[in-house]
Amino acid sequence: MEKIKETLNYLNAKIGNFEPEIAIILGSGLSVFCDNLEGISIKYEDIPNFPITNVAGHKGELLYCNIEGKNCAIMQGRFHFYEGNSMQDCTFAIKVLKMAGIKTLIITNAAGGINKSFNIGDIILIKDHINFMGTNPLIGKNDNKLGERFPDMSNVYNINLRNTAKKCANELNINIKEGVYIATTGPSYETAAEIKAFSILGADVVGMSSVPEAIVSNYLKINTLAFSIVTNYATGISNNKLSHEEVLETGKKAGLKLSSLIKKIISKIN
Repeated sequence: MEKIKETLNYLNAKIGNFEPEIAIILGSGLSVFCDNLEGISIKYEDIPNFPITNVAGHKGELLYCNIEGKNCAIMQGRFHFYEGNSMQDCTFAIKVLKMAGIKTLIITNAAGGINKSFNIGDIILIKDHINFMGTNPLIGKNDNKLGERFPDMSNVYNINLRNTAKKCANELNINIKEGVYIATTGPSYETAAEIKAFSILGADVVGMSSVPEAIVSNYLKINTLAFSIVTNYATGISNNKLSHEEVLETGKKAGLKLSSLIKKIISKIN
């Protein structure tokens, strides 16, 4: 809690009376969302207690701006478990933003397609997840000021927000699909045998993030919405070898549509 307060005090000194109500986490290749947005940008490396992201496609800055009349805080890049961060480090920013006043969190990521009906570039509305990371960001002594010891996980991805997302997609004539996201630790891509197992478990897309953030957001009682962009077929679904460059390129192309959709959703949030 002391670290949270220290970080919050630093950020408040930078942004003044600006009070964010919505936070957005941008995944690999999705920096296009911030094109033409103006506000106060703060580098992660300058923020006390923030880890630093070193992954290509993640700018590593926190942008405070107004979108569709709503005060927003945009994380341009996230903190990954595979970078050597603890689960607490990966989700620390969510706690800071909760204390800053956010009530809604929108998570985005690049993911590999497992469901064979999904195509490269598809936008997937995450309806549920499978935590296959072997750990949990809530492990350790619980702070009852933040949340309860055993949080319910039946509505992690808020049903009302998901319904709003579907309506907004229809209005914009953007085709979105729903699916279950499975999170692994990375940084190696999955084997064909693992993908086959994940499919049997009920996963539609696979990635290396988002689930720790969603767990903590739910724990903090923040209304949460999440999207994946299918940037590649998972191993064994196609014969192509996987590369991060492909992920970034596809993310940029599909990111334009997802950016329009998210801004539309923001306009509908009360």
